[in-house]
Amino acid sequence: MVLRKNKIHSHIDSMADEILGYIKEKEQFFDDRWVPAKDIRNDLELNFVSVPKNNIQYGKKGWLFAILARMLEDNSLVEFNKVNGSSFYRSVS
Repeated sequence: MVLRKNKIHSHIDSMADEILGYIKEKEQFFDDRWVPAKDIRNDLELNFVSVPKNNIQYGKKGWLFAILARMLEDNSLVEFNKVNGSSFYRSVS
């Protein structure tokens, strides 16, 4: 059981690292390096339906990205900013 948990968490960490790499690559194209979360989710196709098929579905959402971005923020690897209802991320210099 512990081996499976460790493998799953390793994959999750790898996904977060890939998102961080994407943010670092895209920062040069945005003012003050703030990359729109919408661009990250759309470019990396990170929107998924998160409920069972028999439940009411409201379309694809960015829940996976939100979890991974929060992990990066908790590890002081990215900063978060919200302006006029839009979310942005940039790497910590």
